[in-house]
Amino acid sequence: MKNKIKNIFKIILVSGWLFTSCSDWIETDFPQNQIATEQVFEDVQSANAALAGLYGNLWNSSLISGGYDGLGALLSSYTDDLTCFYADNGNGALDLYHNQQLSTNIMVDKVWTSTYQQIYMTNSIIHGTENSTTISSTEKNRIIGESLFIRTLLYFNLVQIFGDIPYTESIDYEYNRTLTKSTVSALLTKLEMDIEKAIELLPEEYRSAERIYVNKSTAMMLKAKLMLLSGKWQETETISKSLLQNPSYSLEGDVTKVFTKTNHGILWQLKPKNNGDATKEYTLYYFNNSIPNRYALTQDLFNNFSSQDLRLQHWISTITVNQNNYYRSMKYKNAAGNTTEYSVVFRIAELYYILAESLIKQNKLTEAISYLNVIRTRAGLPLLSTNLSASQILQELQVDKRREFFAEMGHRFFDLKRWGLLPNLQNIKPNWQTHHKVWPLPQSELLLNSNLNPQNEGY
Repeated sequence: MKNKIKNIFKIILVSGWLFTSCSDWIETDFPQNQIATEQVFEDVQSANAALAGLYGNLWNSSLISGGYDGLGALLSSYTDDLTCFYADNGNGALDLYHNQQLSTNIMVDKVWTSTYQQIYMTNSIIHGTENSTTISSTEKNRIIGESLFIRTLLYFNLVQIFGDIPYTESIDYEYNRTLTKSTVSALLTKLEMDIEKAIELLPEEYRSAERIYVNKSTAMMLKAKLMLLSGKWQETETISKSLLQNPSYSLEGDVTKVFTKTNHGILWQLKPKNNGDATKEYTLYYFNNSIPNRYALTQDLFNNFSSQDLRLQHWISTITVNQNNYYRSMKYKNAAGNTTEYSVVFRIAELYYILAESLIKQNKLTEAISYLNVIRTRAGLPLLSTNLSASQILQELQVDKRREFFAEMGHRFFDLKRWGLLPNLQNIKPNWQTHHKVWPLPQSELLLNSNLNPQNEGY
């Protein structure tokens, strides 16, 4: 029976299936409130198989998936970068686009549930690796480091969407089902500790030349994002400069190659399930000679580009139907038979904006402009003047970061929230209200665990 548990766990992870709760599938002589992790990782191959299942799960359906349930689509339409054209609200996305989400929203529930399932998977891998007596210390460090990074990233995104949320490192089902919420500040402190440990454990070398698994630099970039969110400007500057000086990474000078998988500006990307598959982003945003039936870029976003901006020319396609213009995201260009594109999660260009923002906050204005001008040069835009004030430079950063990262990984929502600019959405989104800075906690979770109360304000 113990071997059966091991095999079931491996199959579920490698297949990328989500388990709804540990008690749904474990049949055992072991207590049903925990996984027999000491039976899972007899060797590094089984641990790597579990990790492969986790990575596959992230690509298939997660906050960082490029699909309909990922940050790129959900938060870009929630703000002002994407228009949602779904004919019905069967998956809850239409209500999010209209800023009318309720605690019973299907997508809100899916985001919460699937993310916590993936957090549980990371905890299971960490526990299984720590308890192994046969995996070498070097491999243990890498496996735990990768899992810690993924868990930190999942929490990092979740806390910005929902606000106060529960944090757990446990695989004990009975313990997890009665968790209470941690405050945002307390959770960010905990995540900082977690990512520092991941940085310590992870090797600098990628275990694949395609950069489809995380390494030390990937973890350092997440720490830079955490420091920026926490307002720790000097630490943000130090980490960002260290990464920009790393010879393994360089900004791709050709905007047409930014999303090719061999670009050295990519720190981490997700590989499609099958060789030759298009990225989820390409499939989600593609439409041609017809009114879009999923998403299109907004007129407001399009109007923020100047005609000479190479990103407008190469990352956006205008489709005219019945004399109406619709704007298609063309960052990813390959349909079936794709051999050159994976879904990019972290790319070096973000560090230019992160570093520039931290420098502005420290009144290092000339230096901040120099980093922004690197991106502008690649985009074919004129250089910013060195005579700008701090507020003017920050405004230029805000506008240009939108042009660089539209429809990617929730950047627009996270940036507007950090900058305190979410209320500006009222100008173009009539349903936007102050409490929409967070989503409601799923009603189903509140019914299962009363310790998650109170519900977020406004819901």
